[in-house]
Amino acid sequence: MILVTGATGTVGRALVERLPADLGVRLMARDPAKITGAASTAEKVAGDHGDPRSLTRALTGVRTAFLVTTRIGADDDARFVRAAQMAGVQRVVKLSAAAVLDDRADDLITRWQRATEELLRASGMEWTVLRPRAFMSNSLSWAASIRSERTVRALYGTSGNACVDPRDIAEVAVRVLTEEGHAGRAYTLTGPEAVTAAGQTEQLGRLLGVPLRFEELSPDEARGGLANRYPAPVVEALLQSAERQRAGAKAMVEDTVHVVTGRPAGTFAAWAADHLAAFAPVTETAGA
Repeated sequence: MILVTGATGTVGRALVERLPADLGVRLMARDPAKITGAASTAEKVAGDHGDPRSLTRALTGVRTAFLVTTRIGADDDARFVRAAQMAGVQRVVKLSAAAVLDDRADDLITRWQRATEELLRASGMEWTVLRPRAFMSNSLSWAASIRSERTVRALYGTSGNACVDPRDIAEVAVRVLTEEGHAGRAYTLTGPEAVTAAGQTEQLGRLLGVPLRFEELSPDEARGGLANRYPAPVVEALLQSAERQRAGAKAMVEDTVHVVTGRPAGTFAAWAADHLAAFAPVTETAGA
């Protein structure tokens, strides 16, 4: 039995769609009714990392688990690892982040990811860690301003990031969850090239067939926008991450997606083309 946590998340949704229907699969989410794309044979369960009883129910009979946690600084990983050990789980595949490898990264989010990786390595279970660079889907945060103003606003728009298609992360996860030979490995996952926010804006405009404008945010402007969505410590961590990107820390490309799956990593243009409807600008209706 394979357990997938975070089954309604960005990577989880893509993973659910790709797991073979003939596998024993259990999908965990706070609200199982929101799980989509699963095979009819998959079992859906309600679970929360903060609820030990729900973890016990979800992990019973599970051999391999895909672990996603999002509450930064919380002890969700520790709770899950304890429950997995007690349930006799043999292997855990954890979604982490590429920043853990950067000696210059000492922000709150990266420290948390490093600590949770170490927790898993010390658990006595087989482990594999997936360390993706930023998701290409993060550009969906620009969708509203593209639709209404044909404008993208971002910090450090000419700094490169080898962002990765979440579908490629899911493809790698399928291999790691269903094949042998991945225990004790940590895989850094990137796209095929480093792209900039200004470059992504240009590509989106070309695909949409409309001119898009890029506006550079100042650090204070970026801080103000992030503060509407995140607690102050997380905002500062994200700004520190952006500074490292400006210094070139996120531009390196890895060939891991190709090595594990046998096919090249997808480009931003390919991802954008498949999600273009989300960015389509609002048009005025004649005669309204």
